[in-house]
Amino acid sequence: MRQTKVAQRYAKALFDLALETGKVEEVKNDLDTINGVKHPELQILLISPVITGEKKTSVFEAVFAKHVQPLTTSFFKLVFMKGRSVAIKEIVSAFMNMYRTHKGIQVVELTTAIPLSEETRKSIKAILQQNVMLLNKTIELNEHVDASLIGGMVVQVDDKLFDATIRHDLQFIKRQFVKNMYVQEIR
Repeated sequence: MRQTKVAQRYAKALFDLALETGKVEEVKNDLDTINGVKHPELQILLISPVITGEKKTSVFEAVFAKHVQPLTTSFFKLVFMKGRSVAIKEIVSAFMNMYRTHKGIQVVELTTAIPLSEETRKSIKAILQQNVMLLNKTIELNEHVDASLIGGMVVQVDDKLFDATIRHDLQFIKRQFVKNMYVQEIR
């Protein structure tokens, strides 16, 4: 919980500064670039509490200085010097949430039994776009495949869950049979 509060504060500071300087898109792209590096040793080095802030800063600048804005480099230097590098993932995540809110982007988690075709994906987006919660928002689909759903889909928007799967329907029918007052309970 403590890391989340720290991450929110740092992310808000970075977002506000990017907004002030008109570099929101550039900083977002920088964070995408930094997040895109999947080198395990670099990730361990940057969040390690044992390695000094100066060392982390020098490594960060050596790796990213030519690829990111000076604003982003300065921000990460501050994070390293203040000893907050363990919260980097949370800071980036919080910044991305603020960016999505600022741009009117809504993340929709979509789970289906099989991978979707492009035509089906467009159709689902069009239907979702008509929902009151998603009016005037750009929808960003995060797709997942779960064969145990049998068919249908599960849509999650923030804390709202819509389950339109065959598995859910079968479980509902089973509960109806088990609790039927005219039939002896099935075990």
